[in-house]
Amino acid sequence: MSWDVVIGIETHVQLNTKTKIFSGASTAFGAEPNTQACVLSIALPGTLPVLNYEAVQCAIKFGLATNAEIAPRSIFARKNYFYPDLPKGYQISQHTTPICVGGQVTIQTKDGEKQIQLNRIHLEEDAGKSIHDLSPTDTLIDLNRAGTPLIEIVTEPCLHSAEDAFLYVTEVRKLVRWLGICDGNMEEGSLRCDANVSVRLKGEKKLGTRVEVKNLNSIRNVKKSIEYEIARMIEVLESGGTITQQTRSFDASNDTTFPLRDKEEANDYRYFPDPDLAPFVLSDTYINEIKLGLPILPDALEEKLMTQYQLSRYDATQICESLNTVQYFEATAKHTSNYKSVANWMLGPIKSYLNEVGLDYSNLGLQPNILADLIRIIDECQLNFSVAASKILPQLVNGIKTDVFAISNE
Repeated sequence: MSWDVVIGIETHVQLNTKTKIFSGASTAFGAEPNTQACVLSIALPGTLPVLNYEAVQCAIKFGLATNAEIAPRSIFARKNYFYPDLPKGYQISQHTTPICVGGQVTIQTKDGEKQIQLNRIHLEEDAGKSIHDLSPTDTLIDLNRAGTPLIEIVTEPCLHSAEDAFLYVTEVRKLVRWLGICDGNMEEGSLRCDANVSVRLKGEKKLGTRVEVKNLNSIRNVKKSIEYEIARMIEVLESGGTITQQTRSFDASNDTTFPLRDKEEANDYRYFPDPDLAPFVLSDTYINEIKLGLPILPDALEEKLMTQYQLSRYDATQICESLNTVQYFEATAKHTSNYKSVANWMLGPIKSYLNEVGLDYSNLGLQPNILADLIRIIDECQLNFSVAASKILPQLVNGIKTDVFAISNE
């Protein structure tokens, strides 16, 4: 039998505000457990939340960057459920009135460009964290994360392969880093994904029963979990079974998923407007001010690199992985017209060095004009690339030596 795969992705992005979404408690990563859980974060009686408008600005930035419609009026709701790391018994989120509606994220696939349609982007607070591997008998609770501001980015069910999901999450992580609203470090939990997966016979219009795989903490695991779920669901259906709507988790040790619970429906959460938070209204002037402050987005810069510097699309895309990388390229291009060599150095030896030492172009000791000098010496046949990459570059990247000519004559 021939099957269609339908996937929707929910991405939870921790916003890099210094304080939580409804209190002044710190959001710094790595603090001792339960030292940043203030009385507002856990809603002790008599406390009242106060909205952090920096979180609102972050949400608007992402909405504008993805061509979403910014809602002029939004409200917060209480999403009621019990979980050990949610001491309030509810999560403050948005339900019927998200701050952003629609929008799209562009991905580049082997078959060309695809637009991944977004359903909504909404603000909410994070829950705490349950830790299962520090005690042989107990689950431990750390409430430091409780109240950290999130945006949840929800796609339409419009992805049709694990590879497209992989590319989509990669692009979202790139974009939140580009906008400066999140560090995108999935290993620290600042960007997490849930994948909703279903299959149906080709030609069938009705969506199949979906399964949600929760809290995927790496882009590779997004792809592997979806691949496993697709194969599992097709095997169940082809053997005459039925798919149970449920929430599952991914076991990275053997690349399989396992059930956690039957999936709740929206009405199980008993949403209602939060009585302690007034609606917030956004004026066109306020939204336009945020729009004017946005950096040039990667797609526009890729076109610039291809037209102004004659780079290939591959080189342009790789250089536009981060704003720091683009800025370094353009700074170097002011000192040399051999733009292709600049790209080759940046995507080859320098990138390898940065990956090895865990740095990026914002703290690279090699000044752009020095890299341009190195390229010129090679172009003038005074030095070959191999010697420059293996012997001279290591002496330049730490910034201790800056005289390319002196090093080449040593």
